Amino acid sequence: MIGAAWNLLLALAWVVLTGDFSGRNLLAGLIFGYMTLALIQSQVEVLDGYAQRAPRLIMFVAFFLSELVKANLRVAFDILTPPWYMQPGVIAMPLQARTEVEIAFVANLVSLTPGTLSLDVSDDRRVLYIHAMFLEDEEELRQSLAEMERRALALFR
Repeated sequence: MIGAAWNLLLALAWVVLTGDFSGRNLLAGLIFGYMTLALIQSQVEVLDGYAQRAPRLIMFVAFFLSELVKANLRVAFDILTPPWYMQPGVIAMPLQARTEVEIAFVANLVSLTPGTLSLDVSDDRRVLYIHAMFLEDEEELRQSLAEMERRALALFR
């Protein structure tokens, strides 16, 4: 998070120093700031691993968008075809996330995906209860949600 703040500050400094307040120039400042921080990350302890986070973020966004499209198509197909294929149910998914921010991020990702809804987190914060529209194969659903959680947590660690 500190690296992202520094990157934004460097980009804003770039925009101010060049005097061009366009979006393209801000993007150039973000890229130059990212490259600068990537070069100095080994000397500054708080920036350790910063350069590896951007590719992980891009890969996660691509993964989540593909999951989102697949879930939307499945729900749309079920709605548009006369016999409904949904088999709703509630599952308990063990969490690898430990902090409140990580748990909230994972729970929101689950709720953003059509066909699933985060219901509750256990008192010890180790289990997330999820309502699923399609619960034919509980283990497959649990594995796909665990994969989403693993990729999401890689952004924080």
